[in-house]
Amino acid sequence: MKSILKTLAIVLTLAFTVASCSSDNDNNSGSGSRDIKYEVTGNYTGKLSTVYTESGNGGQNADINSLPWTKEFTAGADTYGAGITVSGFGGVVDQTITVKIIVGGKVEKETTAKATSDGIIVAAPGSFVFVK
Repeated sequence: MKSILKTLAIVLTLAFTVASCSSDNDNNSGSGSRDIKYEVTGNYTGKLSTVYTESGNGGQNADINSLPWTKEFTAGADTYGAGITVSGFGGVVDQTITVKIIVGGKVEKETTAKATSDGIIVAAPGSFVFVK
């Protein structure tokens, strides 16, 4: 089950990244900052994992062992954007997580997801694309 959720998270992250690269350049901050922070908060008690973009456009996998969870880095010049997907299983119906992409101290993307009756949760706030 865990590998299915990780595969789903990877597919969703890549889909959001591709879609945002082609059509979403108007939602970027003009700050030019490349300081990225991913933040996951909430009351979800199941097992969570994430797939996120880091410097060089490479996807990274990580297990989230407790909430809140954050990942911070400065994106290199070869990085086109930032994206994250969080998924989990084993939670309780209606538990939530909120996932944020913060660029230069400003929340650029955010979504909140609720666990299904099966305790499964998926949150994908979309992707942030750097202004060229």
